[in-house]
Amino acid sequence: MATLNESQSGKAVKGRTKKTAPRVDLTAMVDLMFLLTTFFMLTTSLGTLNAADIAKPDKTDVNVVENYPESRTMTILLGKNNKAVCYMGTIEKANMKVIPVANIQKEIMANEKLVAETHQHNPTKYMIVIIKPAKTAKFQDLIDVIDEMRIANIKSYAIDDDHITEKEVAFMKMNGI
Repeated sequence: MATLNESQSGKAVKGRTKKTAPRVDLTAMVDLMFLLTTFFMLTTSLGTLNAADIAKPDKTDVNVVENYPESRTMTILLGKNNKAVCYMGTIEKANMKVIPVANIQKEIMANEKLVAETHQHNPTKYMIVIIKPAKTAKFQDLIDVIDEMRIANIKSYAIDDDHITEKEVAFMKMNGI
């Protein structure tokens, strides 16, 4: 790999040993380093982006109201100051709670356990989550909640920013969200 070249220009003096000035040729080592670097760059994969696919339907002239099963539907309202309001069931019977977005995972897990116990752990009766970001919500909060859906393995969730009810808006205003 590396070679040691000795200079031939020095003259030997009587009584003294000849001292050589060593010179190391590293050309082969540099070539090998570039070959290895190129090899590893081409054979390894760089960090890939994990994107969540989110599709919203086109708006139509006909208002279609989707009735979700009350016993297994959780609604999360995103507001300002990294706060969220969540409740189970319909808005008429809702027990609304204000929680930080950072603690949303605990609430999801608790409600998922409640739904499983209510439906005798039937795998076809999974929890449905409706995420409603208000106009004051930060985009980062929405992304964090969607990440929590993937972490908690929620099979069905929807983003509905068009149908925030008056009762939900009033509760959010009352709590400064």
